[in-house]
Amino acid sequence: MSSTQTDLQSWPRLVADIGGTNARFALETAPQQIESAEVLPCQDFDTVVDAAKEYLKRTGNPKVRHAAFAIANPILGDWVQMTNHHWAFSIETTRQALRLETLILLNDFTAQALAVTQTAPEDLVQIGGQKPVAGAPKGVIGPGTGLGVSGLVSSPAGWVALAGEGGHTSFPPFDDMEVWIWQYAKNKYGHVSAERFLSGAGLSLIYEALAARAEVVPAYLMPSEITDKALSGTSPFCRQALDIFCAMLGTVASNLALTLGARGGVYLCGGIIPRVLDYFKTSPFRSRFENKGRFEAYLAAVPVYVVLSKFPGIVGAAAALDNHLQNQAKKA
Repeated sequence: MSSTQTDLQSWPRLVADIGGTNARFALETAPQQIESAEVLPCQDFDTVVDAAKEYLKRTGNPKVRHAAFAIANPILGDWVQMTNHHWAFSIETTRQALRLETLILLNDFTAQALAVTQTAPEDLVQIGGQKPVAGAPKGVIGPGTGLGVSGLVSSPAGWVALAGEGGHTSFPPFDDMEVWIWQYAKNKYGHVSAERFLSGAGLSLIYEALAARAEVVPAYLMPSEITDKALSGTSPFCRQALDIFCAMLGTVASNLALTLGARGGVYLCGGIIPRVLDYFKTSPFRSRFENKGRFEAYLAAVPVYVVLSKFPGIVGAAAALDNHLQNQAKKA
């Protein structure tokens, strides 16, 4: 057996999904067999190496040769400085410190997009549209702590995930109410990105703007409190904020669908939508998604899926690592 064949059959592999709050680690023990997943708070560790070593210690220090980390950050070279956490590190130094032969890093939402290609049908909930067009591009968007945006384009080698920062494009208000909310955010922050509204903090910002418009002083509410009050019917402001949030998501998701020609579907990831799934099915999202004038019929055919997978970033990191090792084997 050649060394390249040995690489492709070397298990387990270490895979991780690292955000500003938590680092999720797991072992891939066979192709797409994810085991021993654990969530470690980033604040408990001085470095990413410390967190990875602690995870490996907890799992019995298995012999690992290859690893992939998805991280909430652009990957622009060897040096990684997290934008929402204090960890800063060299990829090569980290590889050496963990005694790995391979360590690749990729943007966390690129990993989420790759995970879509591995998602089981039972982990997808369709929200309108028809059947996806085979081989057509897919849009991937996810409101959570931030707003991740990616896409999948078919190639002879399989699906290619786009590594972009679409959450930071300028937000496009749709109607007079959204213009007012946009103006409120502009006065407060300057540039108003899509992420400024389509995130957990964004839901709170919409609620705050609505209260200011009504000239009342709002109680500070966490995003989860806003959704709870919205769904229980105990706060009209919270319900209106959630309705506007979903409508805004419809606008941005349909812009992504048109930009990519995503007739293969638009996939909604992130932690917010699954928590309000029953409401979301009849929310303003779908009508706004299709409200594009002459392209209404085009968008009416595009299916939208809510992704319910538990650890999509880890699954995507595993897919990226396998693609990397396969390409290395072909070059050898």
